[in-house]
Amino acid sequence: MREEDPRRTTLRLMAHDSIHSLAQPAGLRVIFFTEMWERFSYYGMRALLVLYLVNGLHIPRAEALSLYGIYTGLVYLTPILGGALSDRFLGKRRSILIGGCLMMLGHFAMAFEPLLYMALGLLIMGNGFFKPNTTALVGDLYASADDPRRAGGYSIFYMGINLGAFLAPLVAGTLGENLGWHYGFAAAGVGMALGLMQFLWSQSSLGSAGLRPHQTQLDKGDYTVVLLWVMGCAALLAVALGAWPLWGEWVQSLTPSTTGLMGLLFFILARYAFKRSTKAFSDPSFPPLTPREWSRVLAIIIVMCFVIIFWTGFEQAGGTMTLFADENTHRDVFGFLIPASLFQAINPALIVLLAPLFSVLWTRLDQSRYAISDVVKQSLGMMVLGLGFVVMSQAQALADTGIKVGAQWLMVVYAIHTLGELMLSPVGLSMVSRIAPVPLASLMMGVWLLSNAFANYLAGSMESMLKGSGLALYPTLAAMSFAAGALLLILSPLLKRMMAR
Repeated sequence: MREEDPRRTTLRLMAHDSIHSLAQPAGLRVIFFTEMWERFSYYGMRALLVLYLVNGLHIPRAEALSLYGIYTGLVYLTPILGGALSDRFLGKRRSILIGGCLMMLGHFAMAFEPLLYMALGLLIMGNGFFKPNTTALVGDLYASADDPRRAGGYSIFYMGINLGAFLAPLVAGTLGENLGWHYGFAAAGVGMALGLMQFLWSQSSLGSAGLRPHQTQLDKGDYTVVLLWVMGCAALLAVALGAWPLWGEWVQSLTPSTTGLMGLLFFILARYAFKRSTKAFSDPSFPPLTPREWSRVLAIIIVMCFVIIFWTGFEQAGGTMTLFADENTHRDVFGFLIPASLFQAINPALIVLLAPLFSVLWTRLDQSRYAISDVVKQSLGMMVLGLGFVVMSQAQALADTGIKVGAQWLMVVYAIHTLGELMLSPVGLSMVSRIAPVPLASLMMGVWLLSNAFANYLAGSMESMLKGSGLALYPTLAAMSFAAGALLLILSPLLKRMMAR
């Protein structure tokens, strides 16, 4: 038999090693499906919430949007606390289980109208434990911060998020609008339960990622801790809601000077808690942060401030744009009335299709002489978002004449916004995972998600804030997006230097 040319053998082995080196860790599949089911539950809830408040509970539009903004804002605020508790006490895997259980209970509670605020509270608390730790756990799968697979891994992870977000309006949204609101919310609870079961069954694929030092798997003691935290959080929330009438009266009686003193005290306690919650200040195995590490932390916070503007516009999808679909869009197709919530499936569907292409694009671009920084990518994403609101402004102008516009208007806007999101969100997650100091990994991921907290609150309040100012919502958001993107582009060289390792 003819022997193979040694040169060909060498090339074949090099090619095999190259392909093997680019293969993603097995644990990524576990986190992918866990996050997919969690996002199914969250976006099922998101698809229905404003419509349920307005059409089901008959809450005025402004109040419904405000409650939506407060809820979605707190959903992204609690990951700071959840990330700190994970870094200091719980670890990522136990935190994920605590958060998943709380959210599952919250979704099922949404099926009962009297439990509305209890359900929202459970979802808010659960997301605080779950969200920063699944995102940070992806980074733990890679041996080093410079692993070339990391950016691609986060793009795949982001595709899992959006696969769940795509299925949610199709299933939960359709059930909620056509059969009954509570069927939709119950479907979201089932999705979260499936995500938890999948995570528990596939623990071995994660290796030691997210565990305490020298631990190889979760044990009975860990599950006891999870159960106690779930029960404690639910009990604390029930007591707080039960005592709310007394708290509400007390808050209204506060004078401005007392409120100011309480705010100062809260700031001092928060600063102390921040220090105590990080290993960098309390664990001798982690030395204090260096000036270079603090520079990277500051750079993350600066970029986060710009990202707030992006998400303020983008999150109109679950609020004003969903109401626009319900009230101002012609949805009758061949005798079938398209559910208003179904339009929210356009964005995740396009991300599932386009995320692999963007993953390849960024990888090849970063390896070429035309490489651009993560900050530049995010600035371009903001400008693309502004283009979407230019189109949305035209659709609103047509609707203001009294006619219902075609569904293609919203479809185009969602498509443009999706391109902007792919330029900004997975790039930002990868950036924070790569440059955040190791002792602050989960906490900084929580801080990054803080941009979503402010943005979601602003998204729900923006329409009311602009009322009486003479400024229309969508043109204002277009101008803000263009301005923020341009300024971030100007600052990108400075931020790149600050992020250097």
